[in-house]
Amino acid sequence: MNRHRTSFLAAVAAAALGAPLVGLAAPAFAQEKTVTVGGAPMYPSKTIVENAVNSKDHTTLVAAVKAAGLVDTLSGAGPFTVFAPANAAFAKLPAGTVESLVKPENKATLTKILTYHVVAGKTGAADLTKAIKAGGGKAVLKTVSGDSLTASMAGNAIQLTDAKGGMSTVTIADVDQKNGVIHVVDTVLMP
Repeated sequence: MNRHRTSFLAAVAAAALGAPLVGLAAPAFAQEKTVTVGGAPMYPSKTIVENAVNSKDHTTLVAAVKAAGLVDTLSGAGPFTVFAPANAAFAKLPAGTVESLVKPENKATLTKILTYHVVAGKTGAADLTKAIKAGGGKAVLKTVSGDSLTASMAGNAIQLTDAKGGMSTVTIADVDQKNGVIHVVDTVLMP
């Protein structure tokens, strides 16, 4: 065997075994384009749950997802579009609401509210804006809960209107995830 072929085969074998190759790029996550949410970088190579647990602004959402038993679902292949309420959004709810919702006896209600914030597929802000324009100023989104949200524009921001007429604004758009995309919202949406 010639020396060049032997070197090539050795490099392939080393790569297959996970050994670092001299002169090659660093791990993919080190080069990823991240968005900072809640003081933490959100890596496109991580799942929605893997990223959300690092955001200081989404501790209430993460606790709610755990209480509802949705960790495995939102860690799955997806893709999902998640309108993720920040802690400040949950703080707008009447006093005691969150504490009540995370109780085991309210799991069905909590699950319904959380899945109302999820749309199947990966829909970026540009896609939402395009759908809003095509719909004459509104786009109806079917949520995983089976209900609908209405997206519209408020200036340059995407605004969502829930089934009860409540409104929420996307404050950080297009936080790419391995299994979808997150859009941070400022108000909890109600089915």
